[in-house]
Amino acid sequence: MTAYYGWSAERPDAARITDSAPLGIERLLAAFQPISLPEMDAVALLDRVDTKYVLREEQLYAVLQQLTGAYRVLDIKHTRVNHYQTLYFDTPDLTLYRQHHNGWGSRYKVRERKYVESDLAFFEVKRRTNQDRTVKSRFQIPDIETAIDRLAGENGEPIPAVDVTGLEPALWNEFQRITLVSKRSPERLTLDLNLRFAWGGAYEALPGIAIAEVKQAQASQPSEFVQQMRRLGIRPTSFSKYCVGVCMLYDGVKTNNFKSRLRLVNKLMQKEASHG
Repeated sequence: MTAYYGWSAERPDAARITDSAPLGIERLLAAFQPISLPEMDAVALLDRVDTKYVLREEQLYAVLQQLTGAYRVLDIKHTRVNHYQTLYFDTPDLTLYRQHHNGWGSRYKVRERKYVESDLAFFEVKRRTNQDRTVKSRFQIPDIETAIDRLAGENGEPIPAVDVTGLEPALWNEFQRITLVSKRSPERLTLDLNLRFAWGGAYEALPGIAIAEVKQAQASQPSEFVQQMRRLGIRPTSFSKYCVGVCMLYDGVKTNNFKSRLRLVNKLMQKEASHG
């Protein structure tokens, strides 16, 4: 895909997203029973426990073949690999990034997200609590808006959960997502592919990498996907798309606590590339 990012706070043009799904993924997903967007409301899991994994696309394909009887796949307008665009907000000195880097028990991410196929956009705040739970608040907006202070007045909604004073656009991110829903327990599984980041005239991508996130009401719930990860010897790892994008595109930021994740990503990209 041609890089179309590079304008600091200017929104990329969704019409220029031309990537097809990764080779073979649509065929694999055709074997799953579908679930519609309205049906997804039953497993919104806005207060949840997240478990993340970083793996190669080749490994993901092998795992998907084992999951067809255990999960349904989100289908929007006959599309099962959906495009997402995200604009993250932070203070000029990246306070929210630094809190995450320094391991604050309670921290936030503030973003606007565009769900391209469904033509929906939301303002979202994700709060990580001291109990290692993720609590997400959001409200719908007409489209991605770079002036965050206008949102509440225009939409009649309070900004949820966090003081947005002084926040400004900080990073663009896009990716493709597959969403699976367990047939046996309240669990959602998101699989993110083709991650790209952009800011200030530069962009970076993570080809061949998949970010999996298991979302459950309680971490003790059984999960077929987690069982597959154990069989492959893939361990859970924290991974923030926002923080990785900042590490890759901002000069002079502190990255010590994220270096292990960056090394892991680079190692997996090299291995995936060597496998063609």
